[in-house]
Amino acid sequence: MKAIVLKDFGSVDNLEIKDIAMPEISADEVLVRVKAISINPVDVKTRQGYVLADSLRDFEPIILGWDISGVIESTGKNVKNLARGQNVFGMVNFVGHGKGYAEYVAVPAAHLAIMPENISYSEAAASTLAALTAWQAFTYYGKLKKGDKVLIHGASGGVGHFAVQIARHLGAYVIGTSSEKNKDFVFSLGAQEHIDYKNQKFENELNNLDFVLETIGGANFVKSVKTLRNKGTIVNLPAPVSEADKESANEKELISCFFMGVFSSGTDMAKIAELLEAKIIKPYIYKVYAFNEMKEAHLEVESGTVKGKVIVEL
Repeated sequence: MKAIVLKDFGSVDNLEIKDIAMPEISADEVLVRVKAISINPVDVKTRQGYVLADSLRDFEPIILGWDISGVIESTGKNVKNLARGQNVFGMVNFVGHGKGYAEYVAVPAAHLAIMPENISYSEAAASTLAALTAWQAFTYYGKLKKGDKVLIHGASGGVGHFAVQIARHLGAYVIGTSSEKNKDFVFSLGAQEHIDYKNQKFENELNNLDFVLETIGGANFVKSVKTLRNKGTIVNLPAPVSEADKESANEKELISCFFMGVFSSGTDMAKIAELLEAKIIKPYIYKVYAFNEMKEAHLEVESGTVKGKVIVEL
């Protein structure tokens, strides 16, 4: 089968299509023929040598990719809830050696859900890591409640555009940040207020919020804490919370201050499937690339200007 292997950490030129052996599945896994792959910032940063790179250095070959959709080709002897021929999707083997950039991938059955019939393979692949992150941020790490006022940073991005839709579904009042050019898009997702991060200082305009989903990093965490009520909640995605950041959070007597690590979960993916089937959430696909255009897809995500999701189709 064909796979895109990473020869070394660094530039996109280290991504190379190769013929490799078909994966073998264990008793608890299924073999998926991949139809679409979603490209995330974690793919780009790991390829560059950061984030998950250290945990992958000893593998040969290294195959990136965690977000897939496709068709089950075979199942392990212990798999009872999935069957050959079913369309499935999920964020697989995360955090670990994903191996999603391939024609076939061995996946723990517990990481997958059955695709709704009303979405495409590309839409399914787009609704994996990003949708899971938003869902787990609001239901597992933090507990977003009906009537809460929530600030979502990067509301037009991969995680952000799902977070706006999910937060509205959960009954929250949503404020989203993005550039001015994406303002109408953020409103179309369901946000009730918009902050242009380039020309407005959100920390001076907002206060007494119940929840912040922090997706940007750097000084944005401390600025976000300033907008929260006492005993509010902030979930931080980009990096672990520093001691200095924790001190700023403690000043607000925060009930919850989390560094969030999204995790593979077929149970949560099934919930995402329900929301997709009911048209409560919808992925926005910014651009689609062919499998042999993986380098271009990485560069697109690396630009930092993507609205929604970038997809690679097989």
